[in-house]
Amino acid sequence: MPQRKKVALITGGAGFLGSHLCDQLIEREFKVLCVDNFITGNIKNVKHLLKYKNFELIKHDISNEIKVPGSIDYVLHFASPASPVDYLNYPIQTLKVGSRGTHHSLGLAKIKKAVFFLASTSECYGDPQEHPQKETYWGHVNPIGPRGVYDEAKRFAEAMTMAYHRVHKIDTKIIRIFNTYGPRMRVKDGRVVPNFIYQALHHEPLTVFGDGKQTRSFCFYSDLIDGILKLLFSGIHGPVNVGNPGEFTILEFAQLVIKLSGTESKIVYNPLPVDDPKQRRPDITLAREALNWEPNVKLEDGLKQTIAWFKEHPR
Repeated sequence: MPQRKKVALITGGAGFLGSHLCDQLIEREFKVLCVDNFITGNIKNVKHLLKYKNFELIKHDISNEIKVPGSIDYVLHFASPASPVDYLNYPIQTLKVGSRGTHHSLGLAKIKKAVFFLASTSECYGDPQEHPQKETYWGHVNPIGPRGVYDEAKRFAEAMTMAYHRVHKIDTKIIRIFNTYGPRMRVKDGRVVPNFIYQALHHEPLTVFGDGKQTRSFCFYSDLIDGILKLLFSGIHGPVNVGNPGEFTILEFAQLVIKLSGTESKIVYNPLPVDDPKQRRPDITLAREALNWEPNVKLEDGLKQTIAWFKEHPR
């Protein structure tokens, strides 16, 4: 008798990271249920998967209750606006998907006796007073600032995930994702990588906020997906940082984009947004030791691939 295929339901499955995760699980012969309401996701990201009988696309807002027939082995909650432009345009939806969406996803995992995986974020650390940031750091977040709708939604989601783990004994995983980039990012989603690449390819000035000395750590999507899968199949329940510990100033990053894109764009400076983190770099000791994971793709190599993708997908 043939063994039943494992079933994974991914909320936000048509988004940047969700769609790449769908790809990897289909490759691993999972049945994948991709749930998305397409506020920020794009059907083009998963259109190539519609030909597979093990892939199902479900248009649904996970902030509302969902009922799915049959067995589910893994519920992966990736639904949420994730860029400043998006969560400032959709503040209430961001709060709802982090609270009600997490509640409904956890409820589904409970009913199905499934593993629950939460896509959390380095934004839980806010504008950190610890550098680099360890999982044990509680963060420095302005709950009523404009970024608070995203930061606090994810912090609440983590709290609810751990409550379900403690009370209902659900097998939970929490990943804190640091800046990730690569193909399928939206051209104008407001994050620094697509912003700079778009501006460079259109020979526009690259907009640097503040003095450009604030730092970020950039992880290529394939490295991150590898970390997600290692955590998914691990025995760890609490938060794990997954990101690239290589740290660059925004000014250094802008100069690298100019170099690799071959543009003659200049750099212009705008005021720093409210509560914009000054430093962001993961301590990945836990991921290295417990998951045997660390990133392999160098920033220059990943950027070359990403720039090439943006040239082919200008909109």
